[in-house]
Amino acid sequence: MLLADVVSASMAVASTRSRLAKVAVLAGLLSQLTETEVAPAVAFLAGLPRQGKVGAGWRTLFGIAAAAVASPTLSIVEVDNVLTVIAGIEGKGAAQRRTESLEALMSRATAPEQDFLRRLLTGELRQGALEGVMIDAVAAAFAVPAEAVRRAFLLSGQLTTAAVAAASGGAAALAEFRLVVGRPVRPMLATPAESLDSALAELGRVTVEYKLDGARIQVHRMGADVRVYTRTLREITAAVPELVGQVRGLACESVVLDGETLALTDDGRPRPFQETMSRFGARGVGQLLLRPYFFDCLHLDGQDLLDLPLEQRIAALDRVAGRFRIPGVMEPGHEEAMEVALAAAAAGHEGVVIKSLESSYAAGRRGRSWQKVKPVHTLDLIVLAAEWGHGRRRGLLSNLHLGARDPDGGPAIMVGKTFKGLTDELLRWQTAALADIALPVDGTTEGCSPETGVVRVRPELVVEIELDGVQVSPRYPGGVALRFARVLRYRPDKEVNDADTIDQVRALLSG
Repeated sequence: MLLADVVSASMAVASTRSRLAKVAVLAGLLSQLTETEVAPAVAFLAGLPRQGKVGAGWRTLFGIAAAAVASPTLSIVEVDNVLTVIAGIEGKGAAQRRTESLEALMSRATAPEQDFLRRLLTGELRQGALEGVMIDAVAAAFAVPAEAVRRAFLLSGQLTTAAVAAASGGAAALAEFRLVVGRPVRPMLATPAESLDSALAELGRVTVEYKLDGARIQVHRMGADVRVYTRTLREITAAVPELVGQVRGLACESVVLDGETLALTDDGRPRPFQETMSRFGARGVGQLLLRPYFFDCLHLDGQDLLDLPLEQRIAALDRVAGRFRIPGVMEPGHEEAMEVALAAAAAGHEGVVIKSLESSYAAGRRGRSWQKVKPVHTLDLIVLAAEWGHGRRRGLLSNLHLGARDPDGGPAIMVGKTFKGLTDELLRWQTAALADIALPVDGTTEGCSPETGVVRVRPELVVEIELDGVQVSPRYPGGVALRFARVLRYRPDKEVNDADTIDQVRALLSG
């Protein structure tokens, strides 16, 4: 199949807001693919090439002025192979050789194909084929249950892997996927609760646990081999030797643990989130020690536990790592649950999470069987632009334009602005970080000049915003606006697809 067919499908998906129409277009294309074409086509349509970043940035890709051809000839597999070669170029002169290879590829592409490739390789192909839509499309194309595709995707970590299994072996092949120690799974997520009382009433038998102001970790151990992953499944083992040592000392042969980690002050209170996250970088190893707090056990000594009730998973957690279990209470009464929430706040943490003891581990899902309660409203939003500051902020990018994620995969939807909560240090960091992802004004000139006033940026950064609530507003396309928004912190542990949706923002109207 030609790349042009993928481009046409992408354009059709981008032209409609109907989820059913998107699925129908994608399924129609996928059903016509050969087995070798499935993986690259799914990757292209999801906006995530299998090779990841190929070592060429926006300036390189949009600086290529190759003339477009009139008729399409590039095949899906051919383009995938070229990207693999480009991604593997290393050594002296690598940048020049990558540019030359990209120029050669672009010189064989039509104008729509060139535009598609540029947006694909810069991460800006947001035509609405997000993971949920692609899962439904794979299911429809190969006549398999969508839940089977989702489970295979979450356990394999790759949507392309699940799609190839569905295409080649159907439901039976999808059922073969298992948790593999050493291969991280997407974390289960909690949904915001209206209140502590509402969560307790809805969930029945629960455990109420601290919601720490830390970083999510998933730890895998097989024998003496221990690996630590972030919530985005990035491995950070080398940066956290103290966590490795603590898990290596547990009395088991194999285990997969889910939890949080954070650095504490001498009096036991959580250090700022940024200090914890500083340990996750290439230069993270240092004197600031991290402490693990585990709240789930997904595997223990050869037995997968994901499908067991949380009550049994907690029992396994207590057996193997009880001294590292997160603070909380099983089956509390109302007064005891309130005491846990008050204790969490007094200790400097974010709130509590109420979890149904009957719930299985829904990897990668944000369901209602886990609900989080915070004393203040917070949202994880996407930075869309920033305005140059005035007065003492002159020369710094200050007022942020904030967007919520479109659940249908379209561009982020603006919901407000804020310049509050930004320290001098954060302003300096923000100015440099946004300059790196600034979009040009007219396609050829830099867009980060102070003369531009507003600097539009690629939607790559997630920032946590504290707010008093939201209000109906015709000013923004989502119909709502943030009230008294202020910056809490940037979230380098989250990707754009982890940001809150416009539906979650609108839900605060009744809060």
